[in-house]
Amino acid sequence: MTAHAPIGDHGVNGAGATAVGGRARNEDAYVAESPVYVVADGMGGHLAGAEAARAAVAAFQALVTGDAVAPEDVEMAHLEARRLVAEVQEDVGGDSGTTLTGAVAVLHAGAPWWMVVNVGDSRTYALDGDRLHQVSVDHSHVQELVAQGRITPAEALIHPDRNLLTRAIGDGVLAMDAWLVPQVPGRRLVIASDGLMKEVDDLTIGQIAALVGDPAAAAEALVDAAVQRGARDNVTVVVVDATAVTPAGADPAPWPLWGVSAVNDTTPSFRRRSEE
Repeated sequence: MTAHAPIGDHGVNGAGATAVGGRARNEDAYVAESPVYVVADGMGGHLAGAEAARAAVAAFQALVTGDAVAPEDVEMAHLEARRLVAEVQEDVGGDSGTTLTGAVAVLHAGAPWWMVVNVGDSRTYALDGDRLHQVSVDHSHVQELVAQGRITPAEALIHPDRNLLTRAIGDGVLAMDAWLVPQVPGRRLVIASDGLMKEVDDLTIGQIAALVGDPAAAAEALVDAAVQRGARDNVTVVVVDATAVTPAGADPAPWPLWGVSAVNDTTPSFRRRSEE
């Protein structure tokens, strides 16, 4: 990892919560320690899925050092996650894998940003006031059908192939989606495994996250909402607020290969697909 100067608490504050739901075992894992806020949803059944999820988040846990983190460090953590999951596949089952999504507070070009990453269909949202926006894009068959206009988002929720992923850590494809998202006053990130979205619609997620001020209480309230609706799957939620602010006019353009993608109509984020 590149050496960096310490920046204290990285100007962020967050917490996570999880529940086993209707499963026999919790195959989700998460990190909610500054500057890393990520959720992994393991696949492959029992030991294989749980171990894959834990391996992936362990690679990102290594960024919790008290030092500033750069986008390059996050990319290296992603590659390390893939290496560790490959070891799990050798040890406990070749079909094991995991989704991973979340945000890392990074210092880029001297300014603080969120670097949002995603592989799979767990989700990272940005909440601005009472408006919830999905930052990550699901790597799933039904998302591709929605993008092609063949089904609606509502139909995707009940489609027979809704659990079919097109990308996961463990698939041998060394790629992730990543966005640099400005840290702006009042913006809250909500990061969740799909056990939340199976039971709670986006409107309700936004309402709960907006009404509960403390990140730990908000994460618990969202998990409780899914459980109260009869959660069929593991449910994990991480909620994080930023106290640092990306300066107006800060530009990530010097970072190679970034392109513009909208978080909302007025605040740009920046997306890159890396193919190491």
